[in-house]
Amino acid sequence: MTNLPTQTPRRVDVVVYAGFKAIEAIGAMSVFEYANLHLLQEGRTAGYALNIVSVAAGPVASDTHMLLQAASAVDANDLPHTAIIVGARQIEKALAAHSSIVDWAAAVAPRIERLVALCSGCFFLAAAGVLDGLPATTHWSVATLLQEKFPAVQVQADAIYLRSGRLWTSAGVTAGIDLALALVEEDYGRSLALQVARDLVVYLKRPGGQSQFSVHLNSQSTSHPGIREVQDWVLSNLSLPLDVAMLADRAAMSERNFRRVFAKEVGSSPLQFIESARLEAGRRLLEEGELPLKTIAGRIGFASEQSLRKLFIKRLGVGPQAYRERFGGARP
Repeated sequence: MTNLPTQTPRRVDVVVYAGFKAIEAIGAMSVFEYANLHLLQEGRTAGYALNIVSVAAGPVASDTHMLLQAASAVDANDLPHTAIIVGARQIEKALAAHSSIVDWAAAVAPRIERLVALCSGCFFLAAAGVLDGLPATTHWSVATLLQEKFPAVQVQADAIYLRSGRLWTSAGVTAGIDLALALVEEDYGRSLALQVARDLVVYLKRPGGQSQFSVHLNSQSTSHPGIREVQDWVLSNLSLPLDVAMLADRAAMSERNFRRVFAKEVGSSPLQFIESARLEAGRRLLEEGELPLKTIAGRIGFASEQSLRKLFIKRLGVGPQAYRERFGGARP
């Protein structure tokens, strides 16, 4: 049997502090632990050595009942391969209380192999000035705050995660898993990342693309069962020539009553919902592949590429080709 080459595990420091989001830390750590498991099963050495650090050594309370034990304080003279700063619900409070993390980030950013911020953890990087002039993302609920506090950062609130050289940022909560899977894929290839994704029962690259707060999620919050059924049917049949009369018939309502109930339940007109659903589906197809624009237009119910372009210009301010060029490579 041929001996597989040995390797030195990449040290990954997970930076936490009082009130950190437990699910973000554990989600990312689980990705690396499962990667280690598969590497060991293949007869290789573990790929990652996980380490918890904070402003000081000792137990650190999360936003839940969970505590993590920090082995040491952050140290600009002791660089890991990858450092991951976790987010917090009350990020402004955390930022004010833990300026030492900001100072540490500023010191290590030019020298560390990878510096990662999950969710609102990117506020630490922004405060350190290392994101100035660069694209970054965060949880949708604090994206506006990030832009207001740090106008030099190019905030892209739609992204699941973004990479700017050695700096990585992710959207909220479970998007940290997406980013961690991307790191595994970069380090050890798609096959290992896919095995880990299967273990965790998640997408290797989720089909939602840039859209965090999607039409699909919104449709699930509709309380009226008939309207929710219509929404689900629309999302599964975007290629059809949809109109209000067709949808009202499916809901067994008059058009007038359907429009009224739909607007009350959904907060938009039926035609606005259809437009939003087509936009999201078009964005996903542009982000994930290289289908011709004419094909994409047909798949989401447009007779021509020009109609697709008109929608993108209206809603996003850019055409579909420009959108693909900008966002198609945003997720490695």
